[in-house]
Amino acid sequence: MVLRKWFVCISVVAVGLWGGAEPILPAGLGGSSEPALPAGLGGGVEAKAVAEEGISGWRLPDGLSGFWEVRGGVRLQHDRYEKSASIGESRLQLHYERPGERVEVKVVSDFLYDPVLNSHTPRLNRGSGVIDLRQANLLLRPADFVDMTIGRQIMTWGTGDMLFINDLFPKDWNSYFCGRDDEYLKGPSDGIKGSFFSSLVNLDVIYTPQFDSDRFIDGRRISYWSDGSGRRAGRDGVVEPLRPNDPFDDDEWAARLYRNVGAYEVALYGYDGFWKSPGGADRVSGRAIFPRLQVYGASLRGPLASGIVSLETGWYRSRDDKNGSNPMINNSELRYLVGYEQELAHDLTGGVQYYVENMRGYGAYRRSLPQGMSERDEYRHVVTVRLTKLLMSQNLNLGVFLYWSPSDHDMYVRPKASYKLDDYWTVEVGGNIFVGRDSHTFFGQFERNNNVYAAVRYGF
Repeated sequence: MVLRKWFVCISVVAVGLWGGAEPILPAGLGGSSEPALPAGLGGGVEAKAVAEEGISGWRLPDGLSGFWEVRGGVRLQHDRYEKSASIGESRLQLHYERPGERVEVKVVSDFLYDPVLNSHTPRLNRGSGVIDLRQANLLLRPADFVDMTIGRQIMTWGTGDMLFINDLFPKDWNSYFCGRDDEYLKGPSDGIKGSFFSSLVNLDVIYTPQFDSDRFIDGRRISYWSDGSGRRAGRDGVVEPLRPNDPFDDDEWAARLYRNVGAYEVALYGYDGFWKSPGGADRVSGRAIFPRLQVYGASLRGPLASGIVSLETGWYRSRDDKNGSNPMINNSELRYLVGYEQELAHDLTGGVQYYVENMRGYGAYRRSLPQGMSERDEYRHVVTVRLTKLLMSQNLNLGVFLYWSPSDHDMYVRPKASYKLDDYWTVEVGGNIFVGRDSHTFFGQFERNNNVYAAVRYGF
């Protein structure tokens, strides 16, 4: 409650005191503008070329772009709880944007047919069905020092590369593990974002009237470890959690205070809401729940030697289990991340990250743990490595992203290759490989979900 009141007060003060134009931030260190999408992904040269030149004499309406894609994948081994196909869908994305000096309109919606889940009723908060509404919002500029974005939007902040500490916005882990494009890891939020700019410091405040959860692993597409059953489960044990769903009561607040100090961007973060994926179980029904959560964090990002260094930390305060004595609810945690990336050779870039989760109240957790339930480590360590190589006039993109946990003794590898055939067509192949010593660790639980996939995309 104290954090929520602080969010409200600081928003009101910001509106009254902030002035001046938005400062220009160094490339890659933030700002209010979204980065341009890569060629073939729904914007840039392709959309402009088609709009101006037309296809067979037909011109797209101004502000409209998108892509059509077919993507399919198969599992590399038998999983008794899931289908042999990991993904199989046809997707059409339409992106409409109407810029203006004081008001901008943006709508991004995907229309898809997915025979793997075979569920076609639209469920917008879960991203299932024939329609996935990605964005539908208004950007208002009531003054030179403030932007207001109202509606469904995709939000992100923090410094991690596919690791998230202070980014408490929805993620779609099913998309990530089954082979969809990386952009689908981020799920949409329904809320209001206010951005306030000054020459001294900048502030983002985000209010979500009704809790937006992750699109978490629930067994419909990816099998998982079930502590309740003591085994892997999937379509035979679909997770149906008790969701916080009272508007304005089960709401979320998030804030970021940031500025540049020399060539470095420093930021402070706050969040008041719920664990984004199920973080506990109801004692009576046994159903998964989303306990209340507060997060306080900080980050720094800037140049070091020939590359870019990132530092981030966060204190996860589990409000429903403050002393760690309830084994049915996630304990509080301290999380840390350090990363470094640089160009290793011509058109070859590399990055490495070291991430730690430190469970608080570990002694109380162990004493209260029911017999037979899998025990978590006090410290979980994860190392990531990313390598990207561009070839053939940068039309061929070869990449690999590796997660390795020396504490969990498991690993996750994401190889991918994409080739741009021309200004419109792109082909892609890749895989998701999980290896683990134990069946209950984070990546080890998914070892029956190893898959390869291929995609063809037409951008317009």
